[in-house]
Amino acid sequence: MSTSKPATTASRLSGKQWALKSRYAEHFQPFYRGHGVGLALLALALILFGYGIYSLDMTIARLVAGFGELGAMALRMLPPSPGSWALTGSYVHAMVETLAIALLGTLMAAIVAFPLGFLAARNTTINRLVQFMARRSFDTLRGVDILIWALVWINVVGLGPFAGVLALFMSDLGSFGKLFSEAIEAADDKPVEGVMSTGGSSLAAMRFGILPQLLPVLLSQVLYAFESNTRSASIIGIVGAGGIGLILSEQIRTLELQQMSFVILLILATVSAIDFFCSRIRFAVIGVRAR
Repeated sequence: MSTSKPATTASRLSGKQWALKSRYAEHFQPFYRGHGVGLALLALALILFGYGIYSLDMTIARLVAGFGELGAMALRMLPPSPGSWALTGSYVHAMVETLAIALLGTLMAAIVAFPLGFLAARNTTINRLVQFMARRSFDTLRGVDILIWALVWINVVGLGPFAGVLALFMSDLGSFGKLFSEAIEAADDKPVEGVMSTGGSSLAAMRFGILPQLLPVLLSQVLYAFESNTRSASIIGIVGAGGIGLILSEQIRTLELQQMSFVILLILATVSAIDFFCSRIRFAVIGVRAR
């Protein structure tokens, strides 16, 4: 009696389990059966990763030696020193020039990308062909690195900050166009329907239905891009597009490591200050609109 009852219970449970497995077979099948494509892509990525390590000669010994050299270089960079008061003035002037490049490039790209974003959005475009061409144009601009744009514009307008402004403008135009169009597509349709139901035109629906939703998002994107472009403007100066990057490249080339560390700290302090003020502006605007 005591042995037959557990056996009956076990057989009953196994019967229920078999019924559940039969009814929901897709949930009980082995992992590899439903994810063959994903596993194949993972295996391909691992093969490519291994080939990259082998072909680039990435070894633990080289990595350890590199960290040792990096530590020695960091010690030679201490303490940071501006060199002289005249050099300090040139650093500050170059940093202000870098900020001007970032600000002008960001604002120009945002102003031009704002109307183009409506053409690239599905819910506000003129027709599908215009939307397709606008999206592909943004992809083309965004696909070219900012250093390439800097080299192109240096050959067109010559060395100096003007080439840097145009390089940031071209790079940010593609990024802003994509971000603005996606923000427009993600806007709620109910305010637009409300404006249209009262007899408003399509322009009025955009003005009173979409723009109030977009402005905080667009402001956040533009402020972040300005902060990021401050770093980018420091880099493009290395190829001759103005700003503090030219001074930084000369110090690296002449091994003036203490002055180089001072310039790096100046860039970090400037970016941190911009991040602080941009955050205050963003929260102030969003807080005002929330009221």
